[in-house]
Amino acid sequence: MDERHPKRRKDKNNPYTLSIAGGRFYLSFRDGMGVLHEMEVDGELYRLLNAFELEDLSYLNEWDRHIEQSELSEGTLEQRMNRTPCTVEETVYRAIQYDQLHQAIDHLPKVQRRRLILYYFYDFTYEKIAEIEGCSIMPVKRSIDRALEKIKSFFENRG
Repeated sequence: MDERHPKRRKDKNNPYTLSIAGGRFYLSFRDGMGVLHEMEVDGELYRLLNAFELEDLSYLNEWDRHIEQSELSEGTLEQRMNRTPCTVEETVYRAIQYDQLHQAIDHLPKVQRRRLILYYFYDFTYEKIAEIEGCSIMPVKRSIDRALEKIKSFFENRG
């Protein structure tokens, strides 16, 4: 794509990205399985989605400026005050762990990886995953349990 919007902060429920290439308008998104889809849309739909994104951004900014601050209590302020900031070493260590977790997930078989991602990252239930895949609940649960065992083994063998 030639032109993308400036990186906008988006609501977590906004799954799409708008772009323009060669005077044509495109919409891209990832489906529930994580597959990227890109499609050409007409100018009117593009303008409507763009306006929606801007309204959404306006709401998020309003939330940050007013609503979130009004919900602060003495208890939450005290928690923030008593929380010690992370050191550089702790931040780097967390980033390394995060990267290793993704490596472990990448080493899983395709079906286990997909089911694990749907369950833990998209909060799908075993029932919903089974419904999507057209199978019963037990194979889904066993597959996710095996994936967790493989991830644990991955970390034990690295240590």
